[in-house]
Amino acid sequence: MSDTVAPMLSVFPSRALVDENFKVVVENLPPGSPVTLHSLHQCEDKHYWEAYGHYISNHRGTVSVTDDLSFGGTYTGKEAMGLLWSMRPVPGSREGLRLRKRNVCSPLLVNISVYRGHVVEGFREQAPLASSLTERWYMAPGVQRIEIREKGVRGTLFLPPGPGPFPGLLDIWGGGGGLVEYRSALLGSHGYASLALEYFAPGELKSSDLEFNYFETAFNIVKDHPQVMPDKVGIFGLSLGAILTLLLAAESSIIKPSCCVCVSGNHLYPRGGSIKESFFLVISFKVGRINCPVMVVNSHDDQNWATVESSEDMAQMMRAAGNLHLLTRLYYPDAGHLIEPPYTPHFRATKFVKDKKEKVILLWGGQTKPHSDAQEDSWKKILAFLEQNLYSSPTLKAKM
Repeated sequence: MSDTVAPMLSVFPSRALVDENFKVVVENLPPGSPVTLHSLHQCEDKHYWEAYGHYISNHRGTVSVTDDLSFGGTYTGKEAMGLLWSMRPVPGSREGLRLRKRNVCSPLLVNISVYRGHVVEGFREQAPLASSLTERWYMAPGVQRIEIREKGVRGTLFLPPGPGPFPGLLDIWGGGGGLVEYRSALLGSHGYASLALEYFAPGELKSSDLEFNYFETAFNIVKDHPQVMPDKVGIFGLSLGAILTLLLAAESSIIKPSCCVCVSGNHLYPRGGSIKESFFLVISFKVGRINCPVMVVNSHDDQNWATVESSEDMAQMMRAAGNLHLLTRLYYPDAGHLIEPPYTPHFRATKFVKDKKEKVILLWGGQTKPHSDAQEDSWKKILAFLEQNLYSSPTLKAKM
């Protein structure tokens, strides 16, 4: 590299929400130089995650990750966010890891570096030419995080900045259990009062004695909040949470959601399965009762459930009931079960707490590039769907 001017690496913006794009640029390289762009993150469990791409500087001695091709690495081609979505545990890590943010009050710290040549291993043992630290946040400035322990309901409410009132969301995660806050924090950053609901602890699904009205009560906690528009409250579910979302929309006589988003769920569940049989009484025969807009997001390589076939069955029943116009379906080839916010690394299989005494490796499915594309595309369409059905006028996203 040049002996007179040191290479310079910049990331803009260096502080942003996790679903925002950034630009990574390296300058002051000799023209035609092979270099490797590398990202490194140490998660809250102290595991290291990395991604990298191989580039060649242009005639001006510059590499732009947004504009230039990666010729190899964990991603190839012109991929502006490849340094995030293609992250994987560093070689030698434990099997079945999954990257999930627990403390949403702190950022994901990602160190981005440039190395001489096309490097494939041993990044931490080499000195980079230049580095830059970037912050990726789920929670924008001014978003309030409020613990909820009310009427037997457990969860965390995220309120956007300002006095409101805001449209509301009940955010229901899946069969892994526990309290998962990061999607609600991000929804709060987009202008929604979002309640991340906890309804059983990890490994306790079969022993849960929750009743159907637990979810109705949680919905009403959001609806009745003084900073929430009571007639603009929706439900957002993933996996088992998507099943519960459909069930609430179809069966509840107490709550009336304004819209529903169901990611990787279905309208069928085996009797005698999880939680309580009473949760899943003949929902497959009553989807026609749904009278609010519903968006279902499904993948053809979902290795958990036949979600695509389920949505086709739903469409037939809603057509027969005369409410097919309320259903929006998104299909993604080669994506897997865990469709999350954009640039979340893809996990084809991870450890899963089956019960308190047993952990298994669960296959989710998907291929990294198409799965990542599905996450980015579906998130944009989900936000547009929520804005259309919960906001009377366009909203401005919170800025870091």
